[in-house]
Amino acid sequence: MVKTASQPLPPASEMLKLDHQLCFALYSASLAMTKMYKPLLDPLNLTYPQYIAMLVLWERDGITVSELGQRLQLDSGTLTPLLKRLEGNGLVTRQRDSVDERRVLLHLTSTGRALKSRAAKVPPEVVCAANCTIDELASLTRRLKSLRDEIQNYSDAVAG
Repeated sequence: MVKTASQPLPPASEMLKLDHQLCFALYSASLAMTKMYKPLLDPLNLTYPQYIAMLVLWERDGITVSELGQRLQLDSGTLTPLLKRLEGNGLVTRQRDSVDERRVLLHLTSTGRALKSRAAKVPPEVVCAANCTIDELASLTRRLKSLRDEIQNYSDAVAG
C-alpha cells in the first residue's frame, strides 16, 4: 500500500537534489552524531554501539541477547562481537539460562554498573552540542521515532 502525497510534489529536478533528500539529512546527521560521541565515549572505553548496549542494560539488567538485539535493532552477527568486547572489558557477563539453554542472559558486572555514573556526563554534552532545549530534543526524538516506525511499517507492507 503506497500512500500518495497530500499536496503536489515539486518537479523531479528539484526532488532529486541531494540537499532535498531526507535520507541524506538523516545519514549525515547520524555520521555527525557518531563523530560527536567518540571523544565523549573514549574516556569510558566504549564505542557508540557498546554505549547504546550499555544504556539498555543500565535500564534492565538480566535481559537476553535476543531482547537486546531487538531493542537496538541489531542482528546477532553484529551483536555477538560487541558483547564479546564488553565481556572482555569486564562490563558484562553472558550466561546460559538455566530454564532454557537456548537463551543467553546478559548481566552487568559491578564494573559495568559503576560505569553508569561516569556515563551520566554524556547526555548533557549532547544537549550542549545540539544547541537545543531539552524539550526541543525530546520533541525531535519523538518525531524521529515516529518517522522510523512509519518507514518500517511501509517497508514491511511493501515486502509483503
